[in-house]
Amino acid sequence: MDLLNNEKRYGSLSIGLHWLMLLLIVAAYATIELREFFPKGSDPREALKMWHFMIGLSVLLLVVVRLALRLARPTPRIEPALPKWQKILADLMQVLLYLFMFSMPILGWLVLSGEGKPIPFFGLQLPALIGANKDAASLYQEIHETIGTIAYFLVGFHAAAALFHHYFVRDNTLKRMLPGRD
Repeated sequence: MDLLNNEKRYGSLSIGLHWLMLLLIVAAYATIELREFFPKGSDPREALKMWHFMIGLSVLLLVVVRLALRLARPTPRIEPALPKWQKILADLMQVLLYLFMFSMPILGWLVLSGEGKPIPFFGLQLPALIGANKDAASLYQEIHETIGTIAYFLVGFHAAAALFHHYFVRDNTLKRMLPGRD
């Protein structure tokens, strides 16, 4: 398998980034949901929140790499070609997923900045994006949580569409993103 994309299939770099980002997104959701099992202010709860922030910022870093790769290399064709309405819907879904992967970490960063809290990233402290402002932090938190809820449906629909195309339409939509398949 090639490292980079070609007209027939995604390269191993794109495939690896796709599945790694899925794992990171699942981990970000898991850490923020699991924190609820621990009392406020406890060490495990604070550790889970810190991991949530660092994983989210990792998604931001990797989505930049992923988008650059997507713009630099061809997107493999779906064969047989999709009807026009499905192509439009697929393109819209891709845009929404990229917006999600960009906006969620930035919103989280804005929340921490507005709360006047440190922004941890694997031993580094990132700079605040805005000055301390509780009202702004609260607004960004609400937007962050709303997008997070919507994203459950986006990711679920994305996965369901891939499985639908694989098992019912029987095109190469899913095969293009699976490792080791030619």
